[in-house]
Amino acid sequence: MSSSLEGRVALITGGARGQGRSHALHLAALGADIVICDIAADVDTNPYPLATPADLAETVDLVTGLGRRCLSRVVDVRNATAINDLVADAVTEFGRLDILVANAGVCPFAPFEEITDQAWRDTIDINLTGAFNSMRAVIAPMREGGYGRIVATSSMGGRSGVPNLAHYVATKWGVIGLVKTLALETATSGITVNAVCPNTVNTPMVHNPALYGLFAPDMDNPTMEEVRPRYETMNPMGLAWLEPEEISAAVGFLVSEGARHISGSTIEVSAGASALMP
Repeated sequence: MSSSLEGRVALITGGARGQGRSHALHLAALGADIVICDIAADVDTNPYPLATPADLAETVDLVTGLGRRCLSRVVDVRNATAINDLVADAVTEFGRLDILVANAGVCPFAPFEEITDQAWRDTIDINLTGAFNSMRAVIAPMREGGYGRIVATSSMGGRSGVPNLAHYVATKWGVIGLVKTLALETATSGITVNAVCPNTVNTPMVHNPALYGLFAPDMDNPTMEEVRPRYETMNPMGLAWLEPEEISAAVGFLVSEGARHISGSTIEVSAGASALMP
């Protein structure tokens, strides 16, 4: 069964770098035209730098280099009006919108009792409300076209508890709840809704001094190679991190014709960590 996305249009949030960029390039390589957005600015309560406008522009260049059209916008997914406007612009530009990858997210950390009110609000608003805003915005054009593929980025943190990540974990469990509920509401409309749950992925979200310090608090200014053994203990396969292209392959399957009867599911790309969970 064909995996071609020729003639399809895909929106990827958080598309400037990391998993979002990888998803955009993978879907473009399969034939889709691409719409990407990103906040392209830092968030005060997030402990590492986020993407920049230059990152967003680079992703556009990489997509167009594959021979696909690309519409990009600086959009904060917390802003429902901005997401709605982007979807409307995409439909005007391309005549349709077939695929959403709700990928934008942040990963702050702190012990439970030290999570500030603002850090809680920012994490919930970006990771969970942002996914909701994005998913809600695409339903109407997908219903009108009688076709849609929605994939939301959850996490293996959405399948268990994780110390120091209560606010992040809460959002990723919440994303799965959104997916399962919308899957039921769109079950007879030609729209599928699923989640991917990656384990640690080789992206700037993971590779930064703040996250290294979280997993190696006994080290001063740990390097990537110094923290690698810590990450290797976090899954049965002993991988320090997955590559973003591995997550993109799962996304590509979920938006393909071969997955047309898969909806309301969570696909765990976990390096074996799924085997440790109920």
